Amino acid sequence: MLLLTIFFALALILVAIVKFDIHPFLALFVGAILYGLMAGMPADMIVKSIQEGFGGVLGSIGLLILLGVVMGTFLEKTGGAIVIAEKILSWIGQKSITMAMMLSGYILSIPVFGDSTFIMMNPISKSLSLKGKVPYAATTIALALGATASHSLVPPTPGPIATAGILEADLGMIIFWGLIISLISLIPSYFFIKKFVMSIPLEAKMAVSDIQNISAKKPSAFKSFLPVLVPLFLIILASIANYPTKPFGEGVIVDTILFVGTPVIALLMGAFLSFLLPTKFDKKILSSTGWIGEAILIAAPVVFITGAGGVFGKMLQNSGIGDLVSGNLSQAGWGIFLPFAIAFALKTAQGSSTVAMITTASIIAPLLGTLGLDSETMRVFAALSIGAGAVAISHANDSFFWAVTQLSGLSIKQGNMSHSIGTMIISFTAIALIYLLTLVV
Repeated sequence: MLLLTIFFALALILVAIVKFDIHPFLALFVGAILYGLMAGMPADMIVKSIQEGFGGVLGSIGLLILLGVVMGTFLEKTGGAIVIAEKILSWIGQKSITMAMMLSGYILSIPVFGDSTFIMMNPISKSLSLKGKVPYAATTIALALGATASHSLVPPTPGPIATAGILEADLGMIIFWGLIISLISLIPSYFFIKKFVMSIPLEAKMAVSDIQNISAKKPSAFKSFLPVLVPLFLIILASIANYPTKPFGEGVIVDTILFVGTPVIALLMGAFLSFLLPTKFDKKILSSTGWIGEAILIAAPVVFITGAGGVFGKMLQNSGIGDLVSGNLSQAGWGIFLPFAIAFALKTAQGSSTVAMITTASIIAPLLGTLGLDSETMRVFAALSIGAGAVAISHANDSFFWAVTQLSGLSIKQGNMSHSIGTMIISFTAIALIYLLTLVV
């Protein structure tokens, strides 16, 4: 009966988001309370689940999401993101424009939202397509798939950070393995683009505004890379230093590494480094009406959705769902594939990768022990499995799908045959890699 209650609650949440366009925060929050009532939980336990679920998740994740958005906002506003893309192109060369666009989208989508990455980079995609005589469909989908891969698998984008917090997984190891898995997952996608997407007829037409955006004054490449690379490096370094084998030994230096590598401190340093990006710093940028205020407005919905997901997860945990399903799943051998399957279904059904990841993590958290995923390493791979599932399928209910098709001029059918299939290739490649890694790591 309890399992039917869960499915009914999830169905209500999905219908509310997809059919009635209700905000995911409200849908998740009310859905969690309704689940608690239908499951017969005592009133005081429902209230306790709300307080612990919302407060516990936001206490560990809220600041990380906000600081990550601040970094992305400054990179976007100052043109630092464009500088990073141009630098990557200069390293790879004009002969590999498709690869350059894919890697540019991949790197920029680590600190910047995928939609914003595509919107910023689309003028460059057009320009390079015309100059290099490369099919515009190829540069468009390369950019979109590159952004998609890192958006769901590499922190500090909100989805992976929220998932790591809910599952209590090591963020440094998620970054390390997420980078490896997502980059390898792009390889078959690249060949898919070269083999099939290249043949899609699509003409790039440059607007005056596009040309102006490309030629605007921007910060140096060194300054542009700092806010992205420094936090990632510090978090990974701290994770290595914290290994049980103590590879760096003990003492003041190691304590310092562990402190600056704490995710909130590392991302705070990244945010401060992003303040160096404006060519002429104006203190109004840091005001409530400036870029900081804008970043808070962007981060707020994600933070609250994450908190609502935390409430749902705590409600599931306190209702005894872990004990109930242990008998059904212990012999089923779902393991690492259950988080992937749930995230894949939710992403396909309602469109948002972030909502799919937060909801799936909330469902899976009480089941980690039952699924054999409660060790430190397996928590990391469980989080990445959720990220892999949340990559696909990007289609007509996904805002990113519409950004890709409408800005490029791809038809809906062309978008489905290129972008949608491309996300499936990334998703299935990633889960296959994750499964293989669980066998050897």
